[in-house]
Amino acid sequence: MTKTKEPVCGMEVDGKKARDLVLGNMLQAVRMLKESRSFALLIPEVRTNLVYALPDAKSKEDVAGIDGRITVVNGFPKASGFPQFGASSHMARLILEIMKVNPEMRAGINFIYNNDFGKWLKEYCKENNLLLGCVDRSKEPEERKQKEGDSMVWKVAEVIRSVNGRVPDIAYETGAVGKEPVSVLIGKSAVEIVERVIKLGEDYVKNR
Repeated sequence: MTKTKEPVCGMEVDGKKARDLVLGNMLQAVRMLKESRSFALLIPEVRTNLVYALPDAKSKEDVAGIDGRITVVNGFPKASGFPQFGASSHMARLILEIMKVNPEMRAGINFIYNNDFGKWLKEYCKENNLLLGCVDRSKEPEERKQKEGDSMVWKVAEVIRSVNGRVPDIAYETGAVGKEPVSVLIGKSAVEIVERVIKLGEDYVKNR
């Protein structure tokens, strides 16, 4: 009779606990975000996703995202589905690249970028001592665009280069043909970055 294989040193239990902690943090962050009318004004045409990776994340299946992303309903942010591992592709790949530089920075959320908002964002970052990175999508090498996954590797490398090798608090990318310009706020957990992006949204509404 084949014996059931026992977990080695609690690895399977610990893995489940880590996933539960990430999903619990995501749920709390979504509850906070859905009450923020100001953040609803920052949701881009491509909609928003919120992601939070496991500490040892290696693929997008190790990164929790919002199934269907976050949109606007009756003037408030509305998650289309529940947090799930593997629910994000673009934002998950971004965080995985960021983690190669700083493994503590495991969470991210995207929002609008345009010229007017960009001017305000630069002042906001200066006033709040936040590091702001950027990438010009129009300068992306053609060979990078052709290979699956290479665009994200290039984008993150450019963002890191723009702030002298560090991971910024916020990064933005200018648009290119068929690509909407967006900003991304980066941090250590879903709750932390949602707290920060809600404050950003409130300050933007108050001072724009």
